[in-house]
Amino acid sequence: METHFSEQQLKDKDNKSSEKILRKCVHCGFCNATCPTYQLLGDELDGPRGRIYLIKDMLENNKPANERIVKHIDRCLSCYSCMTTCPSGVNYMHLIDHGRSHIEKTYKRPFKDRVMRSFLSKVLSNSTYFKTVAILTQLVRPFRFIFPKKLSEMINLMPRKFPKKTLSRKRIYPAENKKKPVARVALLTGCVQKVISPQINEATIRLLNRHNIEVVVPKQIKCCGSLNHHLGKETSAHSTFKRNISTWYDEYLKNGLDAIISNTSGCGTTLKDYGFIFRSDKDFKKKAKKISELTKDITEYLNENIKLNFIKKQKNEKTYKIAYHSACSMQHGQKIHDVPINLLQKTGNEVLDIPDGHLCCGSAGTYNLLQSDIANRLLKNKILNIEKIKPQIISTGNIGCITQIAQATKIPILHTVEIIDWYTGGPKPKILEN
Repeated sequence: METHFSEQQLKDKDNKSSEKILRKCVHCGFCNATCPTYQLLGDELDGPRGRIYLIKDMLENNKPANERIVKHIDRCLSCYSCMTTCPSGVNYMHLIDHGRSHIEKTYKRPFKDRVMRSFLSKVLSNSTYFKTVAILTQLVRPFRFIFPKKLSEMINLMPRKFPKKTLSRKRIYPAENKKKPVARVALLTGCVQKVISPQINEATIRLLNRHNIEVVVPKQIKCCGSLNHHLGKETSAHSTFKRNISTWYDEYLKNGLDAIISNTSGCGTTLKDYGFIFRSDKDFKKKAKKISELTKDITEYLNENIKLNFIKKQKNEKTYKIAYHSACSMQHGQKIHDVPINLLQKTGNEVLDIPDGHLCCGSAGTYNLLQSDIANRLLKNKILNIEKIKPQIISTGNIGCITQIAQATKIPILHTVEIIDWYTGGPKPKILEN
């Protein structure tokens, strides 16, 4: 694609990066073939190629965003399916992030939108705020029909109860053999996840400890910053990024870290991008690069570093049919797809492929809250495809997908690490007890 940035414009690091990305695009349109929103809406501007033109026009001509541009950029899921399909290696992720940041700086949204996005920015990135709001929501839940549609849908998505934690909160969870741990890792416990599904972090810690790995959970780490990053709130996101980078880097220097473990693929994708985000920051460039290098999805780490002690199935032990939902941030963002499937197969259960598994379930961070109509259509399609293959369990590696899919099916859904923990000596997940 031909570009027309001035020399002055290219002095800006983001413009310089985006210009390189734009030049790789050859207008082929392969991206539209696998874009969920283009498939649903059929509008060129609701596919990656159309959005690329919109972003190019804004950046090249230094235009403020307008209502039309915002509508189509906001409809992007950031599922990155287009990046898997693109034959030219266009890094759409970095381009859409730049576009969203430009919108946030140049476009004044309607008052209701500003309030809603600010509310989500504050509440979803802070576990204490989230739990407080969720408890208060129970008081108005019976009357949600009187609220505007979007607010009513948000109330409906809020958890009705909170699972009890089985592990006490610690900074360090020692390896089973305390004298000779084979590795030391930091665990990102997430913001919303540790409130609504603490069993995911507990399964991760148990599994690692049982395989002789020490786990550290620094108290300073509250959120990965992904949510604000994708809302275009650059200042808030970068503040969180810098705190996280400094905390983990200090731990790495003082006590040693072999890896930073993420068990939420959306968070892991962002952590792995810290190095790019701070590529021109003289104070954080080196630190951010190291943090990105250390970051591993839990399944990625297990596959590369641990000989898992799977328990042999008994003769009459039940074999489950497990449908593996490959989260977009996992398969497209981190390019991890086969690894979780291979680990699940080692449990002795049957792992099923979901038809059109490359397409998003509609969760996508705050997308199912801000773009609920499209999200619900995507969810309906996902559930139809899952139920076609008649699984007994659904497995995935992202809390957003778990929450989204669970609201529309009675099939139990588990994080992949919960299943691996169970089949290597951990407890059977409670959701399967009945």
